[in-house]
Order: sequence, then C-alpha cells, then structure tokens
Amino acid sequence: MIRKSIASLQQEAAQSGSNTLKRSLGGLNLIAIGIGVIIGAGLFSLTGIAAANNTGPAVILSFILAAVGCAFSALCYAEMASMVPVAGSAYTYAYATLGELWAWIIGWDLVLEYSVGASTVAISWSRYLVKFLGTYNIHIPPQLVASPFEKIELADHTFVHGFINLPAVLIIVAITAIIIRGTKSSALFNAIVVALKVGVVLVFIALGWKYIHPENYHPFIPANTGEFGSFGWSGILRGAGVVFFVFIGFDIVATMAQETRNPKKNMPIGILGSLIVCTILFVLFGYVMTGMAHYTEFKDNPAPVAVAIAHTPYKNLFLAVIGAILVGYTSVILVDLLGQSRVFYSMSKDGLLPPVFSQLHKRFATPFKSNIVLCIFISLFAGLVPISVVGEMCSIGTLLAFVMVCLGILILRKKQPDIPRAFKTPWVPVVPILGILTCLVMMFSLPLDTWIRLIVWLLLGFIVYFGYGKKNSKLAGYASTQKNEQ
Repeated sequence: MIRKSIASLQQEAAQSGSNTLKRSLGGLNLIAIGIGVIIGAGLFSLTGIAAANNTGPAVILSFILAAVGCAFSALCYAEMASMVPVAGSAYTYAYATLGELWAWIIGWDLVLEYSVGASTVAISWSRYLVKFLGTYNIHIPPQLVASPFEKIELADHTFVHGFINLPAVLIIVAITAIIIRGTKSSALFNAIVVALKVGVVLVFIALGWKYIHPENYHPFIPANTGEFGSFGWSGILRGAGVVFFVFIGFDIVATMAQETRNPKKNMPIGILGSLIVCTILFVLFGYVMTGMAHYTEFKDNPAPVAVAIAHTPYKNLFLAVIGAILVGYTSVILVDLLGQSRVFYSMSKDGLLPPVFSQLHKRFATPFKSNIVLCIFISLFAGLVPISVVGEMCSIGTLLAFVMVCLGILILRKKQPDIPRAFKTPWVPVVPILGILTCLVMMFSLPLDTWIRLIVWLLLGFIVYFGYGKKNSKLAGYASTQKNEQ
C-alpha cells in the first residue's frame, strides 16, 4: 500500500511561501485551543448524569480514569505531532504509517465528526441563546429557531412549524468569517472565549466550595444496585465511559501543526497541556458540585448545575452558567470548523480531494474556499435539520483515529526507530497498546446506530476515493512515474 515517507512530510513542514499556512501559534495558543474544544457544555451536564446514574460522589474518580485513558492516546499524538509537524492530524499520521487507503478512511471520518459536531453544537447554542434572551424578555419568533421538520408549542398550547434555525445558521457563518481572517485571529478569539468560560468554572468552584456539605460525600462510592455500571466500582468504570467524551478534543490541536511555531516543542505542550489543565478543572468541578447537593438530586435533571446553585444564595449564578455554555459552545464550533478545514486542506494537497479545498487566501493564507464550502453545507444542515436527526456529537471516528495513531507509533518504532523524535512516547509498547485497548472498548460500547452511521458514511467515502481520489493521488502518480522510468 502506498505510504508517505516521514522525510517527505518533514520537508513539507519546512516549506514556506505564498501557498503555505502561516506559522503563528505558540504553546499557550495550542493549550487554549485544546481547552476551547474540551471544555464545552458537556461538563455542565455529563458530570451530573454520571454522578446520579453511575458513580455518586466518586465521579471525580471517573474523571481521573477517563483522563488516564485519554493520556495514552495523547502521548502517542504528541510523538507523532513532534515528528510529523504538518496539517491533517491523524489523517497525515495514517498516511505515513498505514498507507493511503487507511489515511483516506481516517480523514473522511474526521470530516464527518467535525461536521456533525459543529452542526449539533450550533443547534444547541441556538436553544441556549433563546433561553438566555428569554430571561430578559427578548423573544425570537419560534419559526426562526427551529427546522421545518419541528413543531413548536406556543404559550396558548397551539403548535406552529419551524422555518429555519436562524441563530444556528448565523453562528456558523460568524465563526467561519473569523476563521477565514486567519489562524492568529481565530486563536485570539478562542483565547478570549476560553478565558471567559474557564473564569465561570473557577467562580463556580470558588463560590461553591463554601457551601460543600461533607455528608453529601457519604457514601463516597455508593453500593452497587445489582446492575453493572450502577454504582460500585463498575459504576466508576461506566462513569468513565460517560465522561470520557468530555475530554475528546485535544486531537484537534494536532491539526494545527503546520501553523505552529517550533511545532516539535509546542505540539506536545499543546496536546498534553490542555489535557492536564482540563483534568484538574473537571475533578475540582465534580468535587464541588457533588458536595453542594446530594448526587440523588441530579437524577433526570437536565441542568444539574442549577440544582447545586440552588443550595447557595447565588441564584443568578445560573445565568452566568448559561452564558458560559453559550461561550463554550462557540469555541467548540470554532475549533471543529478549524480542524475540519485543515483535514480537507491536507487531503486536497495530496490530490485526494479537488484543488479548491487547498487554495489559500492571498492575504490571510487560509483555505478560504474550503471554509466557505463547509460553511454553506454545515449551516444549512444546522438550520434545516432537527437536532433529533443530527444527534449527539458522536466520538466513534475520533476513537478510531486514536487507535490508528497508537498503532502508528508501534509501527514506526519498529520499522523506523532512528527517525529524530523531539518527543518520545514513554513505555512503548505498553502505552500504545493500552491506548488501543481503551479506545476499542469505548468504540464497542457505542450504540448500533452509531456504527450504522459510520459504515454508511465510509461507503460514501469509498465511492469518492475510488471515483476521484485514487485516480488523482499525487503520491500514486509519482510512484507510477518512477516505476515507468525504471
């Protein structure tokens, strides 16, 4: 199977000029990007869900366990990113280790994950915006906040059909405009957003700490109910599976490699730094929330943070939390769109997708045409399709990418052990193998419809690859030329 050589990728990373991405990001920028996508609204909901159904106060152990599982993959990503500092993340890594077809599968699947993620988050962003504005008696016509396939119940209990989810469309367009202006502008915007939402998390922890009731921690690990995954140590394991998906996002940092100053040093800092910071915040958040209210109070409650805040005099803090969720969703959309366009950019540069996806703006040096095409597709999807169809952000593609990266480390350590590595994954092969096993367990725990969606999308991808990509692959063309000359 055709593979890219590590040497050619390193040469590509060293290129500069009008048709290359600008290197404008440092280690702190990358940490902020990672935090921006990891800390989303999931923190404010999944913590309560896991505590009520699986772990009790021991949800903090689930956070730690999930972080350790992510760390296996993060360490492998850090080595790959320091060794192959080009755009494309797992797609590029798979191209160098497993071959073109596997690279296509990973790249095609990552595009779906980012698209579905951005669309879903945009729809949820719209819902929270309506709730936030409603507290100030600002009301958007219901027809403009729902898709044509949804019915909205009015105050008089009559129903009307939606026309378009306009806020969801507008947030996608606005974020795309920011991205087109350049990664530096995107990073600045993201840094401001991250500062705001991390600030709200820290305020919640600081204010809530005074209202912790120690009796809420007893028993710290509630007895098992007789069902696997419902309290006891099996509940902690199941809880780790629930909160694991809160952590996913550090891999998007790797798509920024070609826009990073000194990527061999800064990529590991960004990947591992964002994971460490978020783990500390998540553990503190879970500890305070389950200390403020008994874990049973979070049962079947879509806003567990509001339950905890109700035990304090700071009732209006919930508005700040809604604001943080809005801000959090905004940064998740930004990083999803940013990562997606960089994967398309790499695939197009390799000839597997049309050239339009790798054409850069003369002033901003960003793949603006790719951004515009994706903006149209994703905004229409977010505006016209109900969230029940779009579904939750699914992590199966990301987990598959994690498996490929961990496998890639094993392959490269065996076949090309002498390649310079600015960062080396420790305890190889133990860490990559544990990363592969952890991710496979998570994948097989996902529901059947997730697998069906993945298979249908991959079949469509095979049609595109064998109909266009394989015929136009630059690497395959070069290999064929070399063979004919011989």
